Amino acid sequence: MRLDAEFFSRDCLEAAPELVGKLLVRAMPDGSELRLRITETEAYRGESDTACHAHRGRTPRTEVMYGPPGTLYVYLCYGIHWMLNIVTSDAEVPQAILLRGCDTAEGPGRLTKKMHIDGTLNRGSIFGDELWVEDDGFRGEIVRDRRIGIGYASKADQDRLWRFSLRKD
Repeated sequence: MRLDAEFFSRDCLEAAPELVGKLLVRAMPDGSELRLRITETEAYRGESDTACHAHRGRTPRTEVMYGPPGTLYVYLCYGIHWMLNIVTSDAEVPQAILLRGCDTAEGPGRLTKKMHIDGTLNRGSIFGDELWVEDDGFRGEIVRDRRIGIGYASKADQDRLWRFSLRKD
Protein backbone atom coordinates (compact mmCIF):
# COMPACT_ATOMS: atom_id res chain seq x y z
CA MET A 1 0.00 0.00 0.00
CA ARG A 2 1.34 3.44 -0.96
CA LEU A 3 1.75 6.00 1.80
CA ASP A 4 -0.54 8.98 1.37
CA ALA A 5 -0.50 12.64 2.38
CA GLU A 6 -1.89 11.81 5.81
CA PHE A 7 1.32 9.91 6.67
CA PHE A 8 3.50 12.94 5.89
CA SER A 9 1.08 15.55 7.32
CA ARG A 10 2.60 15.10 10.76
CA ASP A 11 5.54 16.41 12.69
CA CYS A 12 8.79 15.02 11.29
CA LEU A 13 9.57 13.46 14.68
CA GLU A 14 6.46 11.29 14.36
CA ALA A 15 6.88 10.38 10.69
CA ALA A 16 10.68 9.82 10.56
CA PRO A 17 10.84 6.71 12.78
CA GLU A 18 7.74 5.25 11.12
CA LEU A 19 9.29 5.69 7.67
CA VAL A 20 12.07 3.27 8.66
CA GLY A 21 11.18 -0.18 7.33
CA LYS A 22 8.99 1.10 4.50
CA LEU A 23 9.87 0.52 0.83
CA LEU A 24 11.18 3.33 -1.36
CA VAL A 25 10.08 2.64 -4.94
CA ARG A 26 11.54 4.22 -8.09
CA ALA A 27 9.87 3.74 -11.47
CA MET A 28 12.48 3.43 -14.22
CA PRO A 29 12.09 4.62 -17.82
CA ASP A 30 12.02 1.01 -19.09
CA GLY A 31 8.95 0.26 -16.95
CA SER A 32 10.83 -1.64 -14.24
CA GLU A 33 10.73 -0.63 -10.58
CA LEU A 34 13.52 -0.47 -8.01
CA ARG A 35 12.44 -1.26 -4.43
CA LEU A 36 14.66 -0.77 -1.40
CA ARG A 37 13.75 -0.94 2.28
CA ILE A 38 14.44 2.32 4.13
CA THR A 39 16.86 1.57 6.96
CA GLU A 40 17.75 5.04 8.25
CA THR A 41 16.18 8.51 8.42
CA GLU A 42 16.92 11.85 10.07
CA ALA A 43 14.41 14.51 11.14
CA TYR A 44 14.95 18.22 10.48
CA ARG A 45 12.46 20.32 12.39
CA GLY A 46 12.18 23.78 10.89
CA GLU A 47 13.33 27.21 11.86
CA SER A 48 13.97 26.32 15.52
CA ASP A 49 16.38 23.50 14.54
CA THR A 50 19.83 24.96 13.77
CA ALA A 51 20.72 21.79 11.82
CA CYS A 52 17.79 22.39 9.43
CA HIS A 53 18.42 24.28 6.19
CA ALA A 54 15.36 26.42 6.99
CA HIS A 55 16.60 27.55 10.40
CA ARG A 56 17.30 31.04 9.01
CA GLY A 57 13.94 31.24 7.32
CA ARG A 58 12.72 31.22 3.76
CA THR A 59 15.33 31.49 1.00
CA PRO A 60 15.31 30.41 -2.66
CA ARG A 61 16.96 27.14 -1.57
CA THR A 62 14.62 26.42 1.33
CA GLU A 63 11.38 27.57 -0.32
CA VAL A 64 10.65 23.92 -1.17
CA MET A 65 10.57 23.03 2.54
CA TYR A 66 7.60 25.37 3.01
CA GLY A 67 5.55 23.36 0.52
CA PRO A 68 2.89 20.76 1.17
CA PRO A 69 3.67 17.46 2.90
CA GLY A 70 5.13 14.91 0.50
CA THR A 71 7.10 17.47 -1.50
CA LEU A 72 10.56 16.23 -2.45
CA TYR A 73 13.56 18.33 -1.42
CA VAL A 74 16.54 17.02 -3.39
CA TYR A 75 19.80 18.96 -3.16
CA LEU A 76 23.45 18.45 -4.04
CA CYS A 77 25.80 18.06 -1.06
CA TYR A 78 29.46 19.04 -1.44
CA GLY A 79 28.90 19.18 -5.20
CA ILE A 80 28.98 15.37 -5.28
CA HIS A 81 26.03 13.58 -3.65
CA TRP A 82 22.31 14.10 -4.07
CA MET A 83 20.33 14.10 -0.82
CA LEU A 84 16.67 13.02 -0.79
CA ASN A 85 14.33 14.63 1.74
CA ILE A 86 10.55 14.44 2.06
CA VAL A 87 8.72 17.48 3.44
CA THR A 88 6.43 16.78 6.40
CA SER A 89 4.05 18.64 8.70
CA ASP A 90 1.83 21.37 7.21
CA ALA A 91 2.51 23.75 4.33
CA GLU A 92 4.43 26.78 5.60
CA VAL A 93 6.04 24.67 8.39
CA PRO A 94 9.53 23.77 7.05
CA GLN A 95 10.14 20.25 8.30
CA ALA A 96 11.67 17.37 6.35
CA ILE A 97 12.98 13.85 6.67
CA LEU A 98 16.34 12.97 5.12
CA LEU A 99 16.49 9.39 3.82
CA ARG A 100 19.94 8.31 5.00
CA GLY A 101 19.99 4.69 3.94
CA CYS A 102 18.28 1.68 2.41
CA ASP A 103 19.17 -1.98 2.35
CA THR A 104 22.23 -2.42 0.09
CA ALA A 105 22.74 1.38 0.02
CA GLU A 106 24.11 2.74 3.30
CA GLY A 107 24.48 6.50 3.25
CA PRO A 108 22.29 9.13 1.60
CA GLY A 109 24.57 9.58 -1.42
CA ARG A 110 24.66 5.85 -2.12
CA LEU A 111 20.88 5.67 -1.72
CA THR A 112 20.23 8.34 -4.36
CA LYS A 113 22.83 6.88 -6.72
CA LYS A 114 21.35 3.38 -6.45
CA MET A 115 17.80 4.73 -6.93
CA HIS A 116 18.76 7.05 -9.84
CA ILE A 117 17.61 10.13 -7.93
CA ASP A 118 18.97 13.57 -8.77
CA GLY A 119 17.96 17.22 -8.75
CA THR A 120 15.37 16.71 -11.50
CA LEU A 121 13.06 15.36 -8.77
CA ASN A 122 13.46 18.45 -6.55
CA ARG A 123 10.05 20.03 -5.83
CA GLY A 124 8.32 16.91 -7.14
CA SER A 125 5.99 14.75 -5.08
CA ILE A 126 6.43 11.46 -3.25
CA PHE A 127 2.89 10.70 -4.44
CA GLY A 128 3.78 10.78 -8.15
CA ASP A 129 4.54 8.13 -10.74
CA GLU A 130 8.35 8.33 -10.48
CA LEU A 131 9.00 7.89 -6.76
CA TRP A 132 6.82 6.72 -3.88
CA VAL A 133 6.86 4.88 -0.55
CA GLU A 134 4.99 1.65 0.18
CA ASP A 135 4.10 -0.10 3.43
CA ASP A 136 4.33 -3.87 3.04
CA GLY A 137 3.64 -4.53 6.71
CA PHE A 138 7.27 -5.01 7.74
CA ARG A 139 8.03 -3.89 11.30
CA GLY A 140 11.49 -3.80 12.80
CA GLU A 141 13.07 -2.44 15.94
CA ILE A 142 14.06 1.24 15.63
CA VAL A 143 17.22 2.64 17.22
CA ARG A 144 17.57 6.38 17.95
CA ASP A 145 20.88 8.23 17.71
CA ARG A 146 22.44 11.62 17.06
CA ARG A 147 22.28 13.06 13.56
CA ILE A 148 25.40 12.95 11.39
CA GLY A 149 27.35 15.75 9.68
CA ILE A 150 25.79 18.73 11.45
CA GLY A 151 28.83 20.26 13.16
CA TYR A 152 27.54 23.73 12.24
CA ALA A 153 24.44 23.31 14.45
CA SER A 154 24.11 24.29 18.10
CA LYS A 155 25.34 21.76 20.66
CA ALA A 156 21.76 21.11 21.78
CA ASP A 157 20.67 20.34 18.21
CA GLN A 158 23.74 18.16 17.61
CA ASP A 159 22.84 16.11 20.68
CA ARG A 160 19.23 15.46 19.71
CA LEU A 161 18.40 11.80 19.03
CA TRP A 162 16.69 12.56 15.72
CA ARG A 163 18.31 9.83 13.61
CA PHE A 164 16.30 6.63 13.35
CA SER A 165 17.73 3.32 12.15
CA LEU A 166 16.57 -0.23 11.73
CA ARG A 167 18.35 -2.35 14.35
CA LYS A 168 20.88 -4.65 12.73
CA ASP A 169 21.13 -8.19 14.08
